[in-house]
Amino acid sequence: MRPRQSGLDLLRALAILWVMLYHLTSYGVALPGVVEHGWMGVDLFFVLSGYLIGGQLLRPLAVGGQPSWRGFLLRRALRVLPAYLAVLAIYAAVPAVRESPGLRPLWQFLSFTVNLVPDADRLAFSHAWSLCVEEHFYVLLPPVVWLLARYPGMRRTAAVALAVLVGGMLLRGALWQSGVAPHLGEGGYVARFVALIYNPTYARLDGLLAGVTLAAVQVFRPSWWAWATRRSAVFLALGLAGLVAATRVDLASFWGAVVVFPLVALSFGGMLVAAATERGWLGRMRVPGSMFLARIAFSLYLTHKAVFHVVRDRIGEASGGSDVIASGVYIAAALLVATLLYLMVERPFLRLRDRFMQPRGGESGRHPTIKPPAEPFAETQQS
Repeated sequence: MRPRQSGLDLLRALAILWVMLYHLTSYGVALPGVVEHGWMGVDLFFVLSGYLIGGQLLRPLAVGGQPSWRGFLLRRALRVLPAYLAVLAIYAAVPAVRESPGLRPLWQFLSFTVNLVPDADRLAFSHAWSLCVEEHFYVLLPPVVWLLARYPGMRRTAAVALAVLVGGMLLRGALWQSGVAPHLGEGGYVARFVALIYNPTYARLDGLLAGVTLAAVQVFRPSWWAWATRRSAVFLALGLAGLVAATRVDLASFWGAVVVFPLVALSFGGMLVAAATERGWLGRMRVPGSMFLARIAFSLYLTHKAVFHVVRDRIGEASGGSDVIASGVYIAAALLVATLLYLMVERPFLRLRDRFMQPRGGESGRHPTIKPPAEPFAETQQS
């Protein structure tokens, strides 16, 4: 298990807290205006995942080796599936925990197609859409990396990245014009935006692309990475400015669909550069509890909506109408449940994975022993 990095732990902790508070407003709790943009927390997760997972696949290529594709997919399965399937089983077996009465067919969750099949009437465990995006990414990234390694070249790689970025913008614009614009003014146009543009993988690759691009720069162009990290304060400022600009655009509008997702991805990319190095204050910052939140973030994401629902039914008037008290009770309960899931399911499988997937006897599978690039890539999560 690689050493953690406090700056990236902090970003991960901020991401899960932002998402939790965003969903908490659906339970009648009034919170500051910045919370209404908590959907961006998921995009921050995408950027972090792209960076961390991209680095895992690219490091061997930097020294002339080949990643173990089978090992990569198996590691991801052991990372994601145990906790995911445990929570899915609870949603299926215990209707009382569902934040919405209707649950989609299990095959959609098991095939990770929840985000591709719109169903506004069955919204229980609907936040699994982002896991679908990441699972599709895990499957698509290895062949893309293999092709680019087989036909290397910075221009070719940059062209592919640009094509994905611009193609996503054009696709979202077309989907908005054809599927959302005709329904403006109707009550369900936002739901159409979510179904056609916000949830599907093919429209949400911006954050993952930004993360993979940063990983590629760090691995293959360490001098560029060093140049960027020496200017971490500038990248942080640009990232924050980009996020502020993104909040000024209605996400469900045409320009929101076209430009906000790439703007948010680039902004978080700038913040990641600042957080991934101890040359800047963000990377050196030690916030008590951030490492703990980063560790349980996945379990917390899976369970928090169900916990909020159950707690709301239990506390009744106990909060005395205080949003502060209600928020504290909700979050404390969510942290407790997520910690239990992490300790009982997630961590044991992570240890099992790390135990049985270590190279034996000095062998390293399909590639030679890998020495780190000029500036080593430091993974900070249990990925």
